[in-house]
Amino acid sequence: MSEPQTSIKPHDAARQALVEHRSRQLLDAAARLMERDGSEAVSMQALAAEAGVSVGLIYRYFGSKDDVLLAVITDVLGAFSTTVPEAVEEAGEDPVRRLAAAFAAYCRVIDSHRHAAVLTYRESKSLDEAGRDRIKRLEVETSEPLRAAVRDGVEAGKLVAADPDLVAYNLLLLAHAWALKHWYFEQTRTLDSYIRDQLALALRAILADGLGDAYADLLSVGR
Repeated sequence: MSEPQTSIKPHDAARQALVEHRSRQLLDAAARLMERDGSEAVSMQALAAEAGVSVGLIYRYFGSKDDVLLAVITDVLGAFSTTVPEAVEEAGEDPVRRLAAAFAAYCRVIDSHRHAAVLTYRESKSLDEAGRDRIKRLEVETSEPLRAAVRDGVEAGKLVAADPDLVAYNLLLLAHAWALKHWYFEQTRTLDSYIRDQLALALRAILADGLGDAYADLLSVGR
């Protein structure tokens, strides 16, 4: 006997969509405001004004300003956890191309959450120990696709890296640099050219000898 199928009622779907919209509205506003003024200087009233909502509405979603800050930071990590594995899966089985896809996906998530990415570095110290530990744990978890691609590339003889974990974190820091030094990079580069050139420079350092032709499309550098 088959189990009865369940479906989401239109009213519930609309309600969920509104919740997601409001949450995104508040997180984006908080990221902008906290990057500009610092989390300590931001009040719930200021956040309400920035988001164009009432203070009471904010408290329906977040219990305190610290909750808002933690949510802004973990929102970036949450985007990593879905976007990066999907990109890696679409890249196929080749570990070098999976690495390229993972790096590009990290950069694109950072680009769409630039304000929040900067806050991760500047304001995470304001969180309590439990909040900081959560961020550290999520950062390690969401970087696994990148580390796995490097390890697989080394095992396949396509990459040469004595410390795959260090290589992966170097690439992760390069992705973060798009946000941290965006004021500089945006003067001469698009996001696509940044991804292309940073990836090419990294791969030239770790790609095994004799494989240049096979990955020529990933090794070109130029504006």
